[in-house]
Amino acid sequence: MRVLLVEDEPDMAGFIAKGLRDQSYAVDVAADGTTALYNTEINDYDLVILDVRLPGKDGLTVCRELRDRSFRSPILMLTALDGADDVISGLNCGADDYLPKPFDFRVLLARMRALLRRAESVRPTVIQVADLTLNTLNHTATRGDRLISLTAKEYALLELFMLHAGQLLGRAKIAEHVWDEDFDPFSNLIDVYVNRLRKKIDRGFAQSLIQTRRSEGYLLSAGPQDSYV
Repeated sequence: MRVLLVEDEPDMAGFIAKGLRDQSYAVDVAADGTTALYNTEINDYDLVILDVRLPGKDGLTVCRELRDRSFRSPILMLTALDGADDVISGLNCGADDYLPKPFDFRVLLARMRALLRRAESVRPTVIQVADLTLNTLNHTATRGDRLISLTAKEYALLELFMLHAGQLLGRAKIAEHVWDEDFDPFSNLIDVYVNRLRKKIDRGFAQSLIQTRRSEGYLLSAGPQDSYV
């Protein structure tokens, strides 16, 4: 899942971004409203975390403009202003939820998951391809009777593959959705993680699920295979 975090306070932005990345989210950070609006024009986001007090265009203005542009993904407002009028203003601008600062990071995660469950692009609780199963709630994977241990990035990569099973994914799409907008899609780190994942889910099984189309990308499929890395 790809998230846009709009927060002008560097320490707060760094804290939230690190925590979300540890939970397998790809995170882009914008420090002002204008940059946030630009990012939503060139990238697809599953959710936006939007601070109210921003330089230039404030969060309420950004939220209103996003909805005017038919931006449909959930928007979670963050602010130190938690009076009833402030909450009402945020929700009336098109926000889906409102979280006052300071907050417990676990509450932020819970609010995000609730919003994503209600979103049209909701992830299923369990994804299955052939005998490979992925639980999106507890981030566990099994193949047959084997429990597969995954790092945060391996989970994010496998989730992307399984949500797009049978579809060829290029390096740019993988980079955007597993890392962030600043990640180099030509980095060999993508190949490293795909190979690690392939060893974990395919080694010891007669059928390999992760396929490679040379010079094109990767796909996860139970169908016939073409070529391999």
